[in-house]
Amino acid sequence: MTKITTFDLSPFYRTSIGVDRLFDRIINQIDTAASNNYPPYNIVKTGDNTFELQLAVAGFREGEITITVKDGTCTIAGEQGERELPDGHEYFYQGISARRFVRSWPLGEYVEVRDAVMRDGILTVRLEQVLPESARAKNIAITYSS
Repeated sequence: MTKITTFDLSPFYRTSIGVDRLFDRIINQIDTAASNNYPPYNIVKTGDNTFELQLAVAGFREGEITITVKDGTCTIAGEQGERELPDGHEYFYQGISARRFVRSWPLGEYVEVRDAVMRDGILTVRLEQVLPESARAKNIAITYSS
């Protein structure tokens, strides 16, 4: 199997106006897709214009996860604080990961983050595409003259 390690998109930049950000986003997704698979997540379509991002983040407490939306990208980051065992206890085997993570998703046009809820170790971020009136399809009346 051949792995592509470099991209030369300069021919596309010369013939395309205003899509350089799109190319940068595609390259960024390709670069991070192979190296970033924690925590696992689902993307669920819940309606015509609504979606949910579901992340498996069991073990994270309140205040240890942040959600940021900037420049059309939703970034979710988590870092667990220090966990103290009761006196006289020690780990015989520690297999539950307490690693930090940063995951990012590009948001489509007019997509807004509505809210986020943590339940049973699953962080659910609700997204909605809200089209402004100017972007909605409209019918134009035809006037017939004789």
